[in-house]
Amino acid sequence: MVKKSQEYIVKIDTLNHQAQGIARIDGFVVFVDNVLIDEVVKIKIEEVKKEYAKANLIEILEKSPYRKEPECPYYYLCGGCHLMHAKYQHQLKLKKLLVEDAFRRIGKLSPRINDVIGMENPFRYRNKTALPVGGDYKKPQIGFYRKMTHDIVDIDYCLIQHEFCDDVIKGMKDLIQKHKIEVYDEKKHKGVLRHIVVRNSFAFDEMMIILVCTKVPENLETIKKDILNNFSKIKSLYLNLNPKRTNVILGDEDILIWGSSTIKDRIGNLTFEISPKSFFQVNSMQTEVLYSQVVKYLRNIDAEIVFDVYSGIGTISMFIAPFCKKVYTIEIVEDAVEDAKKSSKNNGISNIEFICGRAEIEIPKLLENGIIPQAVILDPPRSGCEKELLESLIEHKIPNIIYVSCNPSTLARDSSILFSNGYEILEVQPVDMFPQTFHVECVVLMSRVDK
Repeated sequence: MVKKSQEYIVKIDTLNHQAQGIARIDGFVVFVDNVLIDEVVKIKIEEVKKEYAKANLIEILEKSPYRKEPECPYYYLCGGCHLMHAKYQHQLKLKKLLVEDAFRRIGKLSPRINDVIGMENPFRYRNKTALPVGGDYKKPQIGFYRKMTHDIVDIDYCLIQHEFCDDVIKGMKDLIQKHKIEVYDEKKHKGVLRHIVVRNSFAFDEMMIILVCTKVPENLETIKKDILNNFSKIKSLYLNLNPKRTNVILGDEDILIWGSSTIKDRIGNLTFEISPKSFFQVNSMQTEVLYSQVVKYLRNIDAEIVFDVYSGIGTISMFIAPFCKKVYTIEIVEDAVEDAKKSSKNNGISNIEFICGRAEIEIPKLLENGIIPQAVILDPPRSGCEKELLESLIEHKIPNIIYVSCNPSTLARDSSILFSNGYEILEVQPVDMFPQTFHVECVVLMSRVDK
């Protein structure tokens, strides 16, 4: 029987979907962070559940040849990255294994899965970050949460964020102290400044800063002046009000307190308008690689009419528009739809119709009105597609589905539903949008097989 606080020597068999090592003690599963497959390690049991245990790594007795020293000094404290202890080419192999495991274990499927397309430089790629603020105005903390907690790891820089983010971290600590800004205490639900959200444009050297507060700070005007003086690349400064006791970062109300309502970024030859709540892929460089794969699949099936579901600010739609006759986008966030319309006009694209609404409601309407696409592109949130949407696509026998997913587990689940209802999985192409983490994006091409 595995006991808490007991030490064991184990061999790591494989990794789970969160890149935790899996070892077995007399058949009982134990999860261990920061290890690699085939390593022999000494561990100490931290927590014992009915079906598994969690353990802390004490010592590596037999090291993997793929292990390296993490470049980041905060790596073993911060919960933001999970694979920085592995050489990058090995990270890509591990991510392919994670995708294969999700399809096999959850979807009961074994489709063709290509090697993961990686980055030449797997650092400094993120264009957006949300920084929790803690401590107090005398000694503010800005950083990221320790893994599985809401304890803030105070940092000075982050190696996967744009360099502008480092300037904001350091500069805002000084401004909090100077202006005695009341820092939010999550446990007591008291205080003002909760998060600092930073959005950066790699193409245009523009930055948006969003101060997430429970209420309007009393000295907002002087804070604003200092922010503008400190950050030369800033183009947009917002105050977001979130007075609720919640883990959701952004509240409902956005107040533009200086500058433009949006910043611009580019994917390929296209320029996009991005507002505070707009969904835009966090890795601008790899997004072009990802969307080029979607275009490749569309050209192979010669699709004229395409539905782009969960379309966000229309990035995929505008990227594929030159290769289609007509694109219909469906997105529930009104601000994102308005941003998409602006970007479409700015890019001179006229063959897209933008629809604001719930996908599971709007798609059946289009189909019932006789608008039948040759392909539907699905790019849902991590929770995957609504059951009603999948049922509608199956019922109307949509010939081709291209599924873009950042969550292999829900991708495998939804693929299994489609497979069981007459769809063949032709190809799975993983793309590394999130180096140093366990996250991986996939593009899947599925075609209906008439029996």
